[in-house]
Amino acid sequence: MKDFTRESLLHDPVHGYVPFVSRVPAGETSERTLLDHPWLQRLRQIHQLQTAWWVYPSAEHTRFQHVVGAMHMASRAVATLYESLHEVCRGELPSRHAVDCLCRMAALLHDVGHGPFGHFFDAHYLKPHYGLTHETLGAHILQEELGDLLRGVRECPAGRMADGETIDPQHIAMLIQRPRQDDAEAWPRWLVLLRSLFCGLYTVDNLDFVLRDAYMTGYSERAYDLERLLRYSFYSERGLTIHQKGVGALIKFMQTKSELFRAVYFHRTVRAIDKTLEGLFRDSRERLFPGNPLEHLAAYRQFTEWSLLIDVSRWSASEDPGTRVLGERWDLLLGRQVDWIAVEDRNLTYRAGESEQASLFSDAALLESALRGRLPANLREIEMQIDLPRHIYRPDALAATSGQNFQFKPSTGKVYPLTDDQLFAQLPVAHRACRVYLRKDHSPDQAAAIGAALDAIGGSRSEDDLTNM
Repeated sequence: MKDFTRESLLHDPVHGYVPFVSRVPAGETSERTLLDHPWLQRLRQIHQLQTAWWVYPSAEHTRFQHVVGAMHMASRAVATLYESLHEVCRGELPSRHAVDCLCRMAALLHDVGHGPFGHFFDAHYLKPHYGLTHETLGAHILQEELGDLLRGVRECPAGRMADGETIDPQHIAMLIQRPRQDDAEAWPRWLVLLRSLFCGLYTVDNLDFVLRDAYMTGYSERAYDLERLLRYSFYSERGLTIHQKGVGALIKFMQTKSELFRAVYFHRTVRAIDKTLEGLFRDSRERLFPGNPLEHLAAYRQFTEWSLLIDVSRWSASEDPGTRVLGERWDLLLGRQVDWIAVEDRNLTYRAGESEQASLFSDAALLESALRGRLPANLREIEMQIDLPRHIYRPDALAATSGQNFQFKPSTGKVYPLTDDQLFAQLPVAHRACRVYLRKDHSPDQAAAIGAALDAIGGSRSEDDLTNM
């Protein structure tokens, strides 16, 4: 009789039932143990959509829901790809269940280093002050804090590893970090090939978050064709490859992901909240957290959006004048009162061969200087914020993250770069939004002057300028 106590299920609105191993032999680590660990449970207190939940009322999902979904996606990917990976590596790789366990744990832990407000915290705290990202911090956490538990994982829902096989936490750390140029020689080939599932055009991370974010924001209940995308994927000698029959599904996925960036992640009000939050973080940084998270891991494990927002909500009652003033500013944000409002919203795309760096719209300081030079003299000192968020459609050929994905043409029986496909080649390399924000109490004349100055510089208008709230 089947042992129904070995495995448990959770129900997910995107993937349906998601199985995980909950009972294992003594001395081993179950997936439940990691799911219930404080380092993972803290992700329940960090929103997946950093500040977009202030704009999209139903988008209250968390990093925890996402990493569980990514873990499930990892198993689906391994089930599809292991056979071809085995052929390409000529059998010189771990067993299927060992690869499955490794990829599941990497997917589950890929966001473990995130702080409050996710990528915003990377950009405004970790990177500028300590040279860290959530990926490098997460790699440290999983090796130093969770390493012993990970080495004890021996089975996943699909089955058990072969005798003598174990998970190497260093392998997980490698998978969840962005590759560096020419670092492939340091790792086994099978592991280098698996990296495409964590860094490439379609990964277990973005396969989940595109579906999840589209569903939870109300953008789409079925954002792209996951079944077709997986069905026509395999490993060739060159790497993760998609059959020509699946290229259309890949392009649809990429277009949907880009639309989410424009409609959700880069929504003009979301970015206005980010601009307000940026000023608060700058002025509150020393009060928010004691320093480098690597030196305060116990405190960082307790540091979430919940803890931060509860802390700052009390500052306005502080006896310290400086803290009290900051608290009053935080109270406004907690009441969804932001400092800035977009008066101009343009969209630019860059094709292969076009230089972004040669454009004024690649540098906020240069664009602001050019705008001020074209404003009437009495408006040149007006307070403004320039926002130039950039989304990469497909990795630049020179980036370390390129070279992960290929296509197969049955007419020739050969594998080619994806750029050889005409539809794929027509996709832009990058999209950049251009927003100009003024204080909320600005006058109509000020907004009109900004628009005229931007027109004079050459910022293109698009239909999308009229669509967001």
